[in-house]
Amino acid sequence: MKSINVKQITNLHNDALRGLDFYAQELTILQERLEEIAADNTGKEVLEKVEHFQNQFIIHRQQIDDLRHYLHANLKTIEVQITENTGFVTESSLDKNKNLYEQYVTEENIFNEMHHEFNRFAAEWM
Repeated sequence: MKSINVKQITNLHNDALRGLDFYAQELTILQERLEEIAADNTGKEVLEKVEHFQNQFIIHRQQIDDLRHYLHANLKTIEVQITENTGFVTESSLDKNKNLYEQYVTEENIFNEMHHEFNRFAAEWM
């Protein structure tokens, strides 16, 4: 069986949590830019895109909040298992950890695609 150092798990969690914090801040900035575009442009085409991005921001904010919650819960579970099992963690907790990190990477990729799409939109309408 492959062994994993708990520091590696903690580092992955911390990296993901810092990344999620960064993306949450980015959403705030993007929201402000979107509001500027909406205030300056009242055409139907622009308003449809504004609504599209507003919906995307809501979805990403929810995903970020959910991932943050799940990462904290998983880390707490691992800490309890280490304490109760004299340094050992169940395989299911490690699998959950890996799955959560993969979800973070997926969210990061989707967020970056949306961010690039928004930048193209903003360049056209600002």
